[in-house]
Amino acid sequence: MPDSHADRRLDKYLRAHLKGVPANLIFRLLREGKIRVDGGRVKQNYRIVGGEELKLPAITVAAQQKVNVPAAFAEQIAKSIIHEDDDLLVLNKASGHAVHGGTDVQVGVIEALRHLFPELPDIELVHRIDRETSGLLLVAKNPATLRHLQEVLRDREADIKRRYLALVDGYWPEDLTVSHTPLRRTSRATLARPDGDRAETRFRVVQRFGQEATLVEARLLTGRKHQIRVHCQDAGHPIGGDARYGNPGFNQVVAGLGVRGMMLHAYQLEVPLPDGQVLEFEAAPPKGWAKYPGLKSFS
Repeated sequence: MPDSHADRRLDKYLRAHLKGVPANLIFRLLREGKIRVDGGRVKQNYRIVGGEELKLPAITVAAQQKVNVPAAFAEQIAKSIIHEDDDLLVLNKASGHAVHGGTDVQVGVIEALRHLFPELPDIELVHRIDRETSGLLLVAKNPATLRHLQEVLRDREADIKRRYLALVDGYWPEDLTVSHTPLRRTSRATLARPDGDRAETRFRVVQRFGQEATLVEARLLTGRKHQIRVHCQDAGHPIGGDARYGNPGFNQVVAGLGVRGMMLHAYQLEVPLPDGQVLEFEAAPPKGWAKYPGLKSFS
């Protein structure tokens, strides 16, 4: 395996390079010892050293049709790019755009970027944000950048500062500055459970709207699926427009004002680079948020 993928998890390497092969098949072959590194069995979390010999069994999958990226969608994604350098892309993703294709959507942000940048075979998402969430998204152009940023996220989570704005239902308590509620992911949702995985979100009140609503800043210190949404729900103050975890009554108020989509936006990123430099990015919430009476302007 190439030295450029050193320290990358083997399962992620395989999933990226075996396009069309179901992930559950890759995991099963690893468990059964049918995928070998330098002749030996390895676990799915094995980290590549570089230069190893990888042996795979014959795998037959149905031929994949080429993903058709609509021109209008590709143009939207291209316009959402707010930063580009030799190693990194930063996008201000719109609410409603999935970051990758899946069961209910064929084309997402990463498929559009591969269409826009065919000369970059290793372009990958550094992290994910929900389809309903708008805001800043990191994409690595090469394995070295991907490896560095995912290492930072995994082992020094506080170093990539990811801050979100959310309009939540009700009066958020001033002293509620952190949630450590463990989260358990199921096939259908993420649940607040005492036996769940460690999760930490820090909160700060930005603006109040009487007893009716609060604009809060949420900073992720871990990256569980739907983490901010479930921590807000668990606190009794779900996010406006959140169809899955929200309060239907508050959602109706928000929709009645003409605000479309969920009011959760990734608005700040601080990204540490290998040379010690830190890149800082900020993106104002969608213009539609201004329809909520009195909401401060971020533009």
